[in-house]
Amino acid sequence: MKEYAPLQKEIKKLTANTLPMHMPGHKRGLTPADGLPYDWDITEISGADDLHCANGILKDAMERASALWGSRRTWFLVGGSTCGILAAIRAAAPFGSEVIAARNCHRSVYHAIELGGYKVHWIVPEQYQRFRISGHIAPGQVCSMLRRFPDSAAVILTSPTYEGVVSDIGKIAEECHRYGIPLVVDEAHGAHFGLFEEGGFPESAVTLGADAVVQSIHKTLPSLTQTALLHLQGDLLSGKEIERQLGIFETSSPSYPLMISIDSCVQLLRDEGPALFKEWKRNLDEFYRFAEELVYIKAWGTNEREERRKEAPPRDRSKILLSFGKAGMSGAEAAQILRRKYGVETEMSSGSNVLAMTGCGDSAENYRRFCSALREMDRFLRESGLKAEVSRDTVKLPGVRTVCRILDAVSSPREEVPLTEAEGRICGEYLYAYPPGIPILAPGEYIEREHLMIIRQMEENGDTVHHTDASDSRCIVCLSE
Repeated sequence: MKEYAPLQKEIKKLTANTLPMHMPGHKRGLTPADGLPYDWDITEISGADDLHCANGILKDAMERASALWGSRRTWFLVGGSTCGILAAIRAAAPFGSEVIAARNCHRSVYHAIELGGYKVHWIVPEQYQRFRISGHIAPGQVCSMLRRFPDSAAVILTSPTYEGVVSDIGKIAEECHRYGIPLVVDEAHGAHFGLFEEGGFPESAVTLGADAVVQSIHKTLPSLTQTALLHLQGDLLSGKEIERQLGIFETSSPSYPLMISIDSCVQLLRDEGPALFKEWKRNLDEFYRFAEELVYIKAWGTNEREERRKEAPPRDRSKILLSFGKAGMSGAEAAQILRRKYGVETEMSSGSNVLAMTGCGDSAENYRRFCSALREMDRFLRESGLKAEVSRDTVKLPGVRTVCRILDAVSSPREEVPLTEAEGRICGEYLYAYPPGIPILAPGEYIEREHLMIIRQMEENGDTVHHTDASDSRCIVCLSE
């Protein structure tokens, strides 16, 4: 049995032989569900510290995390990366100011832009054509935007992307700092970056110069869902202001089981991280060697010479991106076969792609089972004599034509318009596939024919397009004419 991490030890000590005449109502005795950590589910009693004014055991726990990732300061997040992104952006940019942001950011960035009343200048990443996914943001793109919009209060990027595409954060941070502008990086999918060289993963934005970095440690590391971290570097952002914004966007009743999960994850990584990451790399190496043998299923990273020729963007190889386009099969169809026939649940499907996420908790047996399923699927596709069909990938997103601020759009009179009549109108809601949660359209954007083609193709492929406001998926909420 593993030794308790420091925070867990302290909570266990505090709750031993005490009468809980305080919240929560289960009183550590009435447990209607087995397996949940009721014993450690407490409120801010004496000695338990306060996440929003930490000066005791939670302060110590956050300092342990800060030391592991090498940040100036780190905060625990129990509302996922979402609350950290909202707080970091609000701390970086005053209400109503201008910001520069990547158009392929997660919807939580859009929500921050909406709540902050920001005027946003979008950077649209180039599309990586082989897999029809968004590529990286180039330093030159950021530099160009900073020259055009020098009054911007912050630059906001996502790296790595959902599929693992990595931007050159070091050079981008240099460009931002030449203008005295902070860089906020959504590194939700890169909490494993830069921790241990044994993994062979990219460096983290934390050590590459970003001013605020938000990570979801539950995505690839051994921590419970909804746990995340906000890291602060440099002196362009105020720690006090970040704390004030976290007080607004994060719950005032933080979950101690979640915070114990974070601290226990930190302890495990400190004790066993190099060995875990070495094993992770070994398993990935074996998988990609295996994937080179596949004929109809193509994995990104199995033909490095071709990737270089096609100028593929840098990537995080822990994200296994598979294309079934050569077999004329949609990602949704492939994911369904993997689920129903082989019991393999993948992370996401889109176009002809399927994304499988790995983590340091995967065993060698997990990889063997996954490889066995892919081998059998590929053999079936070969024996069936299938030939490549017309690609079912979504068409390229058009350039962003923003008519008004997001806040102005959602505050204006709006109406539902049939998709067939929406071209040329101004969008009044968010439309996105989840995962990954990147809007196809955002409020205040001009609706073009390509947007409607993308929505139609996604639905034909079996992908679900979410609407935030429309009551009928055959309609789009638009600004009233």
